[in-house]
Amino acid sequence: MSAEDSEKAYSSFPRDSDIPEYLGERDVNKRTAERFGVFAPVMEKLFDYGVEARGVERVLENERDPKLLWNNLFMWWSVNCVLTTVPIGALAQAIFTLSFGNACATILCFGALGAAFTSGIATLGPKTGLRTMVIVRFSSGYIGGIIYSIFNILTQLGFATTCVILGGQTLAAVRPDTLSLEGGVAIVAVLSVIPCFVGYELLHRYERYVWAPIFLVMLFLWGLGGKAGYHVTAQKALEDPAGRFLAGDVLSFGGIVFGSFTGWAPVAADYNCKLPVDTSAWAVFLMTFFGLYIPICFASILGAALMTITNPEYVAAYEDGSMGGLIAQVLTPWGGFGKFLLVVLALSVIANNMVNTYSTGISIQALGRPFAAVPRIFWTLVGFVAYTIAGIVGREHFSVILSNFLSILSYWTAFFMIITLEEHFIFRRKSGILGGYNLDDWDSPSKRLPVGFAGILAGACGVAGAVVGMAEVWYIGPVGLLAGNPEFGGDLGFELAGAFAGVTYPLLRWLEIRLMGR
Repeated sequence: MSAEDSEKAYSSFPRDSDIPEYLGERDVNKRTAERFGVFAPVMEKLFDYGVEARGVERVLENERDPKLLWNNLFMWWSVNCVLTTVPIGALAQAIFTLSFGNACATILCFGALGAAFTSGIATLGPKTGLRTMVIVRFSSGYIGGIIYSIFNILTQLGFATTCVILGGQTLAAVRPDTLSLEGGVAIVAVLSVIPCFVGYELLHRYERYVWAPIFLVMLFLWGLGGKAGYHVTAQKALEDPAGRFLAGDVLSFGGIVFGSFTGWAPVAADYNCKLPVDTSAWAVFLMTFFGLYIPICFASILGAALMTITNPEYVAAYEDGSMGGLIAQVLTPWGGFGKFLLVVLALSVIANNMVNTYSTGISIQALGRPFAAVPRIFWTLVGFVAYTIAGIVGREHFSVILSNFLSILSYWTAFFMIITLEEHFIFRRKSGILGGYNLDDWDSPSKRLPVGFAGILAGACGVAGAVVGMAEVWYIGPVGLLAGNPEFGGDLGFELAGAFAGVTYPLLRWLEIRLMGR
């Protein structure tokens, strides 16, 4: 498709005023297929078979469905009540030598903060009918939206990579003699992409119910772990003494926990943009909050609890097979039924990875007009190939990938959320300077979207805050060095990233409006 064709296709997205009556799904499919020129008949046939036609474009008010409200709770519960959430809690002891009590307190406190910010972003979906990476254009402009989309593509691919590695590890632990780790990774990856190829409706239908059996299996894990013997004081002797050293460990682990919640912020509006514009923001906020907070805390604390088992067989299982090996050992007393449950847990990551895969395709479309002119299903397959290869290559380094990825993830999501929410509450409220969103111009960078220098510069300040506050294996910032053990530091990256962006954005945005008028 030429640049001229993509421009024409992208500019053909309708506005609310263009279609006064309610459109059925078939009408939307036909209208969308027409954008693909000579491929229109093929695309329309695929859409008629159930493949989602809609991509990054706005969902108009006359295309919304109020019946989807409860999906905010069930979808996020299903996405996070999965095997990949369990190892987050295990990092508290494995890397930061925290005791079980301090691990739980950190998960609960930093988790509440991350869930609140993410839920705030989710409320913007019904208000705008837009995907999250398009909403960001109203604060950071078209170019800023492209930058954030790149960050989000890498984020979703990172999440997907951890999903397929842990799912593959667990499947391989069921039949270690017949299934290789590479084969396990490939199985999880393929099963994840099929529902995403179909799209939004199938994804929501699957996530609405799958949380229940997985939650039951995790209750079994809690019970079997208790039978093996939790020793909640086992890590106490290894924990750093109270004071600066312990604070550094808590801050560093807290950054990982915060990132495990806020990693969903860049896609939080993607899954409720079909709700009516008058949907209660508090209802969306609370359902998203509890859909995130309860399962992530529940599963993460389970991971921390399993790490307190001191039985040598369980310790060896973790050392040999990471969290997948430990969980397999926990289920061993139940024999064949335990192996069945292990398979169920391994496949639970599909619920998580479906969201990663689907939103990767949406975020690639949000890179700009040429990308949006290509069907979402194509970009979904591109993402699938990328994270499958990454999972196979990094299959032996799950804990390292998870800890580094979630730490860095918390940095950019912190300033992204602050900037987006400040734009909404300060400038876009009816009583604000701009008095609302000019939603019909979401794809028109030369009209009423902001130029974006305020959002980009504030984001750069957020990066600077992260750099001076971060504490990673490969770099410790000057402030991070003061926050903990002089050798390892304490991670203040996301706190300073959010603070630097939060202070500078309102001033820069006010200046941008005064100079540019938008």
